[in-house]
Amino acid sequence: MDSSRIFIVGANGQLGTALRTQYPEARSADISELDITNRESVEQFDWTGVEIILNAAAFTNVDGAETDEGRIAAWNVNACAVANLARVAQAHNITLVHISSDYVFDGTTEPHLEAESFSPLSVYGASKAAGDIAVSLLEKHYILRTTWVIGEGKNFVRTMLGLAEKGISPTVVADQIGRLTFTSELVRAIDHLLTRQAPYGTYNVTNDGHLASWADITRQIFALAKHDELSVTDTTTADYFAGKEGVAPRPLGSDMSLEKLQATGFKSNDWQEALRSYVEKELG
Repeated sequence: MDSSRIFIVGANGQLGTALRTQYPEARSADISELDITNRESVEQFDWTGVEIILNAAAFTNVDGAETDEGRIAAWNVNACAVANLARVAQAHNITLVHISSDYVFDGTTEPHLEAESFSPLSVYGASKAAGDIAVSLLEKHYILRTTWVIGEGKNFVRTMLGLAEKGISPTVVADQIGRLTFTSELVRAIDHLLTRQAPYGTYNVTNDGHLASWADITRQIFALAKHDELSVTDTTTADYFAGKEGVAPRPLGSDMSLEKLQATGFKSNDWQEALRSYVEKELG
């Protein structure tokens, strides 16, 4: 695949960084050149030669989206900007690849299938669902719905490693259940769908393996870093956020069925093996 025909939106984020590594000749632009929240900016941008847009941009501050200012930002980036990209993709016959989230669901159905009806609990989830709807109107589109993303930059694994190094015993929620998704897995899935020219549509993408809670994952991180995994204490989401204001509701169940993706020939990597490799790299 000719990566010079690819344009990456959100190229400096966790996923965008991994995509730039995978597609070194891909184009991107900073906000001074392309403001995706501005319809005129998107429509006037020179899309000549672009065959694929990879949209890795998102407002992901779940709690921040519950504020007056954050609500506007979430809808601008996660919904309006996505509609702008969908509009230009349609006009220029460009394939649009968009990243969705388990937050478009309320977490009560297990496992989540691609065709499940939207039931977001939060502003963030609602804005992501709106973006998905905009993309789904295109014929040439891929929506990759994912959970618990880990890549370069600040993330849960690095935070827990930091606590372990400082000898801090964390209290971690144990009633949110799902699987980690490493950006390497997302990039592999994107490349697979594009290279195989898989049928357009929505695909769930996470790492494979057994389901786990954030507390379970933290214990594994501590063990891999050779710290006392028994120092991790379980709590519920309700107790963890008790007394805190401006907290967005979280879906408790994030089990995403991978059958549709795997039916295309994709071989999913186990999240525990990916976590081991990630921690070993972080610890040098």
